[in-house]
Parts: sequence; C-alpha cells; structure tokens
Amino acid sequence: MRKFMTLTLALSLALTLTACGGKTDPTPTPDGENTTPVHTVAPVANLTGVDTSAIPGVEDGVLTVGMECAYAPYNWTQLDDSNGAVPIVNNPGSYANGYDVMIAQRLCDAYGWELEVMAIEWDGLNAALASGTVDMVIAGQSMTAVRMAQVDMAGPYFYASIVCVTKAGSEQAAATGISKLTGTCTAQTGTVWYDTCLPQISGAQMMPQAETAPAMVMAVESGTVDFICTDMPTAMAACATYPDLTILDFTGTEDNFQVSEEEINIGLSVRQGNSQLQECANTVLNDMSVEDFNALMNQAISVQPEL
Repeated sequence: MRKFMTLTLALSLALTLTACGGKTDPTPTPDGENTTPVHTVAPVANLTGVDTSAIPGVEDGVLTVGMECAYAPYNWTQLDDSNGAVPIVNNPGSYANGYDVMIAQRLCDAYGWELEVMAIEWDGLNAALASGTVDMVIAGQSMTAVRMAQVDMAGPYFYASIVCVTKAGSEQAAATGISKLTGTCTAQTGTVWYDTCLPQISGAQMMPQAETAPAMVMAVESGTVDFICTDMPTAMAACATYPDLTILDFTGTEDNFQVSEEEINIGLSVRQGNSQLQECANTVLNDMSVEDFNALMNQAISVQPEL
C-alpha cells in the first residue's frame, strides 16, 4: 500500500508542472469554466476535548517545533506573516512558512495548541529535541532506522520519491536512468540522497556535500556540479525558482535508485519515549489522505519565495 501511495503521489506531483518551472492551468471548457478538479484538503479534526495537559512538551498548551526555516518547500523564512506564516521565536522579525508549518498548524488547530517555531540548523535538530529545546521536529526528515534509533517518529506525513535535477539541454538531461548519468554531483549533507543514492551512480563523481538545500540547488544552477540528487518536492521548488533546471525522474524504471520505503517516507520526530505526543500526531496524520498531503504541498510550492 505504501509503495502504491508513494507512486501515486510522485505522479500527482509530477503532473503539477507542465515543464520544470511552469504550473499547470485548469483546462477551460467552451463556456469558460475550468474542468480540472481541485482537491479540497480535509478539514482539521476537532480534538480540543482531548486532555493533553499531562503530555510532555505541551502541558502549557504550546507546541514548539524545530525546523531549518531554509528548506523550501518544506520550510522557509519570510519577512511577514502572509500566507499563514508564523513568527520564528529565536529570530525576531522573521516568520516561518512552508509545508512543515502547514502540518504543524493542523496539529495545533486540532488540539487547540499555540504553535511556536524555532529555526535550528539541520545537524542540530535532534539534539534540540533531546535537550527539550523543542517538543517536535517537523523538517522533512526521512524515517530511516538510523534516525529512529535517536528519536521516535510519527507519520509518514509525506511520501517523497527521489529524483535528480540538472540543467535543461545538458548532457545529463538526456539520461534515461541513473546508469546513464555522468559528471559531477552533490546533495545535502545528512540525507539519504548523499549517503545512499549518489554512491549508486557509478559514472558520476561525488563532490563535497552541500550544507543546506539552497546551497545544493545553487550548486547545480551555478554550474558548480552537473546535477544534484533530492526529493520530488525540493526538485519542484528548485525548478519553480530556476526555469533553466529540469527534473530527472526514473520512478517506475529498473534503472532507478534502490531505496527502502523508510528512506522515502517523511516523518515528524518527538523525543524518545514521548509516546503520547507521538500518538497525538499520528491521530491527525492518519485522518489525512495522500491527496491531502499533495494539495498542501502544492499550496506551499505556490507561495514559496525564491530559493
């Protein structure tokens, strides 16, 4: 079932763009009406009657969530509260938005909590969780065995197929599988993209890891590397900003990355042993469909700033 959901979401996201940087417009009928169906995200369940006053982290009715605030379309920083952005408590005057913020807000709306976002570097997220600095991490983290040995995870709250991004018209753009890729490549540090996927491309030369997702995207846009490896949402966000980039999606072919379901399932993290908060998150996420996840991600991509 998860494999089916993953493929369904990958295809659905891919169809969102007619080309790498262009959004698909609804098809008009002769009378001018649009025929393309628009999925409406399921309303947030009302769970405010659930007593969460004894759950570690939310006893005060505030859910403090850690994320990079620099990883569009999952999360980013902006200068105002437009499109539902929330203040970043450790960066006064700045606001967080993106898919992760939308998911966090749904959790808070369901239970009547106040949402608080903290901007934390990728490598420091799990440490912030362990120390109690944040109650939850929602940051586009894969549900890998290594990560789940350090934290407890709820979800998935997204299913992200793995793709490559290169310059349109380049030699790499004609590749029909990972065995056809050549040249230099990179991916973000601390991800399955760099640690698991890129080593499977025998014909390419791995360059040093990019510290952040924007740095990774800029590496291919600037020509520092020939291509990058990332997930579909990040690739779509990159192409929405840089129309000269194109996505290489080998999903459904035999010449594709070999990854486990856990490595493409995206989950949110709570402190080890905090099963009550984990259960609260799962209750909300289990009430959402793949189409709901897809619709929220498309919303995030539609309002993201330039990378």
